[in-house]
Amino acid sequence: MFDFDQIIERKSDKCRKWDHDFVCSRFGDVPEDFIPLWIADMDFTSPPAVIEGFQRIVAHGTFGYTWCFEDFYAAVVGFQQQRHQVSVDPSWITLTYGTVSTLHYTVQAFCQPGDWVMMNTPVYDPFAMAAERQGVRVLANPLRAENNRYQLDFTLMEEQLRTHRPKLYFFCSPHNPSGRIWRAEEIRQVSELCQRYGVILMIDEVHAEHILEGTFVSSLASGCAAHDNLILLTSPNKAFNLGGLKTSYSIIPDARLRQRFRQQLEKNSITSPNIFGVWGIILAYQQGLPWLDALNQYLRGNALWLTDAISTHFPQWQMMNPESSYLAWVDVSRDPRSATELTQHFARQAGVVIEDGSHYVQNGENYLRINFGTQRVWLEQAIQRMVKHY
Repeated sequence: MFDFDQIIERKSDKCRKWDHDFVCSRFGDVPEDFIPLWIADMDFTSPPAVIEGFQRIVAHGTFGYTWCFEDFYAAVVGFQQQRHQVSVDPSWITLTYGTVSTLHYTVQAFCQPGDWVMMNTPVYDPFAMAAERQGVRVLANPLRAENNRYQLDFTLMEEQLRTHRPKLYFFCSPHNPSGRIWRAEEIRQVSELCQRYGVILMIDEVHAEHILEGTFVSSLASGCAAHDNLILLTSPNKAFNLGGLKTSYSIIPDARLRQRFRQQLEKNSITSPNIFGVWGIILAYQQGLPWLDALNQYLRGNALWLTDAISTHFPQWQMMNPESSYLAWVDVSRDPRSATELTQHFARQAGVVIEDGSHYVQNGENYLRINFGTQRVWLEQAIQRMVKHY
């Protein structure tokens, strides 16, 4: 029904992932026929229902100002209930202009320069950028790799919370870059510690829709995270490949937190969506689930294939099992070359663009991140090139 093996020509999109000039500005002199497996952008078209809906909007020909009308809230409430079995009051929902910018607004709303924001490292680097750009300090709580799977260090976590008293805790669930799905009891323990030390818990659930193994538990689930200090950020952008629309939303159950958050958005004039953004959410959430389920099955196959390929051709590397998302996190600490040297070598010599983990705030220096959200043939060709030029 959905052909995820179909090659989609993307260079004409001027997307960052495939644009030669942009890639060269980031990775140096890269061959014209490069294969990009870096930025978290999939190479599949969005669900047919979304594309057809956009075509109707384009055919109508008017692109005026819009607002968050009832269908938007109904789509979010319905999706969260159907997909994650959680009940969301529409009043808890606030439109935002992409999760990364919302991280910045959250820091602006709840922190002063010199305050601390805590996060588990390695982690998505905009977490740290959002703090540092506001003059707020990053408090890193390193994850422990045990049997090639990340674990939270709750003893250190409590010590840091007690000593530094951060204003915010940025928690990535599922974890980016490893794909680790946190269990309900782990989220609950993080939440309890944040409550004990008066910390606002911001949970990023952007990667919650690509579940490849195991079960995702939303922080909103009963008995999981407390609601009185919780800010949940999410969007359909990663799930349905709509990142360029820069539309997302928050779910904040507590009225006091929600009011303060919204006041900061108003200061930045975050007040109404673009027409494709709001309809993208509605169309994806209400009509895109069959496509999403089929995509996840394809991604499972890619993950298994890549795991086997790395084990076969690069036995000194160790890929974490990606329980979610489409991003492989690969430990190369036993390789004679560093992760940074490997990425530079593969980009310039093999024309395969992957990322090293050095910029994932802290503790990722020995890792590579490989995007397998693409057609299988690109993965096969990339591994062939990497083996040839290793």
